[in-house]
Amino acid sequence: MTLADKITTSRLVFAPLFFIIYLLPLFFPAIGPALWTLPILWLLFIVSEVTDLLDGKIARKRGEVSDFGKLYDPFADTLTQITLFLCFVVDGILPAFLFLLVIYREFSILFIRNLLLRRGITLAARMGGKIKTVSYIIAVGVALLASSVIRLGWAGEFYRWFLVAAQVIFALSVIIAIVSFIDYFLIFLKNSDKK
Repeated sequence: MTLADKITTSRLVFAPLFFIIYLLPLFFPAIGPALWTLPILWLLFIVSEVTDLLDGKIARKRGEVSDFGKLYDPFADTLTQITLFLCFVVDGILPAFLFLLVIYREFSILFIRNLLLRRGITLAARMGGKIKTVSYIIAVGVALLASSVIRLGWAGEFYRWFLVAAQVIFALSVIIAIVSFIDYFLIFLKNSDKK
């Protein structure tokens, strides 16, 4: 594994840690207030996103761009994003039906990538996919703000603003995700007759 791949792998460690720490107070309220989780959750979220920026830059700088990395990076991104979204769905911040659309989109992209790979074509992240990722990051950030407000005990109007903002941004990110899926699907159709 290259250095960039190792950095990508760190996201596959941070995502389940985020999941466990986020949900621990929800399922085990006897452990006390969830304030202690906030700095850890924000740190895991920020470090995950920084590693997402770094791995590609490091791979390009070191001349280590590979077909494996082109597939591994979006795979790690998808697992991280799905894990974080699931936390907010369980917590009632994000709507489950939108999360289901995200799951369908991501598995469809995975299927298309596998079909193209069988033809010797590596489908790397495209601009639409990168825009989708940025919109997912913003949605997670605002959802984490909403969750932080609740964990700090500031329920009320302040929380409702962040909740509505998180849901609107999440809905927009799902629309962006669907549009980017169409782009990937068109690439697949162009290459479907190639052997």
